[in-house]
Amino acid sequence: MLIDCHCHIANTPSVPRRDGSQYVAPEELIAMMDESGVDRAVILPSASPECRVQYVPTEAVLEIAATRPDRFIPFCNVDPRMDSNSPDADLGRFLAHYRERGCRGLGELTANLLFDDPMVWNLLGRCAEHALPVTVHIAPRVGGCYGLVDDLHLPRLEATLKQFPDLILLGHSQPFWAEIGPDVTDETRNGYPAGPVGQGGRVPDLLERYPNLYGDLSANSGFNAVSRDPDFGWAFLERFQDRLLFGTDIVSTGNARPLADYLRTGRAEGRLSDEAWEKIAWRNADRLFRLGLGGG
Repeated sequence: MLIDCHCHIANTPSVPRRDGSQYVAPEELIAMMDESGVDRAVILPSASPECRVQYVPTEAVLEIAATRPDRFIPFCNVDPRMDSNSPDADLGRFLAHYRERGCRGLGELTANLLFDDPMVWNLLGRCAEHALPVTVHIAPRVGGCYGLVDDLHLPRLEATLKQFPDLILLGHSQPFWAEIGPDVTDETRNGYPAGPVGQGGRVPDLLERYPNLYGDLSANSGFNAVSRDPDFGWAFLERFQDRLLFGTDIVSTGNARPLADYLRTGRAEGRLSDEAWEKIAWRNADRLFRLGLGGG
């Protein structure tokens, strides 16, 4: 079994992205899943305008997921500024509606606001109340990018984890995974640091101290974090096997997705235990998203 915790999709082609690509169509995503041996995939809507050329609302994701409930797992998405553009917005009513319709989490949260902005905390607090895990893209700055903004070494993420101990957050993006080691700087945090990983990284520290933080291993950022220093990476995967989820971040048909084969090779070579493989591959997703597949 293999569950992808992070994919994007669209039923209707729109304006091409800046690299000329389009969001994958449902049948294209299923073909890519089959190529990688992925059984089911979480589909993340696009609700915020930052760096966006096409909106994919929750309603569209629910319609797509209904056509292949055996393959697609729907998430909802709500921009923190929706309804009244204030910290007092009753965003819980959106979440209740979407959860009743089958959404298993919220994300990818990409609004380019400070991580601890009152409107963001309003949304995250409501997600905690409705037991919806949140996949969050972390950004290095306001403007010119997308995602919740945090500073070097992720102090705003830590404040959020403290503020909402019942909220499950799945960390994702370069500024999150660059913090796997202690050598990250303001200049490297939005890229893919290379070379050996020393002890004392912020991500391992936060995973150790906050049980409500999980790691979304999708995209080049997640793959780079666990493969740049293989000895460290395999040990990291074993150490935090209960808190990591396999993912690809498929957006278009040209996306590379090396993580599945990397993990399978590590398992075959004895560098990744069968227990860790099962948890990262599907059991953690089954448990967090309440899929009822037997993940415990």
